[in-house]
Amino acid sequence: MPALLLIAHGSRDPRHAATVAALVEEVRAQRPGTEVATAYLDHCAPRIPQVVARLADAVAVPLLLNRAFHAKHDIPAALRAAGSRLPVADVLGPSPLLLAALDRRLAEAGLDVTSRAVRARTGVVLAAAGSSDPAADAATRAAAAEWRRTRGWAAVEVAYASATGPRVPDALAALCAAGAGRTAVAPYLLAPGLLPDRIAAASAGADVVADVLGAAPELAALLLARHDEARRTTPALPALTA
Repeated sequence: MPALLLIAHGSRDPRHAATVAALVEEVRAQRPGTEVATAYLDHCAPRIPQVVARLADAVAVPLLLNRAFHAKHDIPAALRAAGSRLPVADVLGPSPLLLAALDRRLAEAGLDVTSRAVRARTGVVLAAAGSSDPAADAATRAAAAEWRRTRGWAAVEVAYASATGPRVPDALAALCAAGAGRTAVAPYLLAPGLLPDRIAAASAGADVVADVLGAAPELAALLLARHDEARRTTPALPALTA
């Protein structure tokens, strides 16, 4: 079976690489015997050229929630520059598994997500990074709408930690104005770092603040699913030669 090459963005914050490593271990635990390698676009090592050179057969799986600049441009360009023609899987979102991982993090933060009554009076802020790509932000808003529809939240508002607003305090105010009895903030982010810290600092007015998605079992299962989809539909090609 082709290896799973997990391509993460990378960060100067050491918690980022530690979270990616924990997620890789969860992937290996869910599918023992599968080779899993990690490469980073920036800040962390190893970089993509170092890793693809030793992989004879693999599927590159981006650790990205939406199809924005990194998925459309940075990862394909980095693979081409490394002389690689590995198939590239789709990004993680949208997926019911992401919504399940968000539920998990809210439950761990103390919210009874199994109670229909609790969900019906709770308004949630889906706090994302934000993007200059309108399609990526539209995908986040669609995820928020689907999360509300399938879970029965009182409301779900989207907030962004970067780019343009709304910010978390704006979204919390909108939930309160809509009559939510309780409020929760769920970071729609993969690993700790500057933006999650910014979201946490802005969430003081919420009743519940969840952790980032991190090494959630649902996220590991989704990475394997994306790997399998790409493996079925796009067989690996020989590496480019100089």
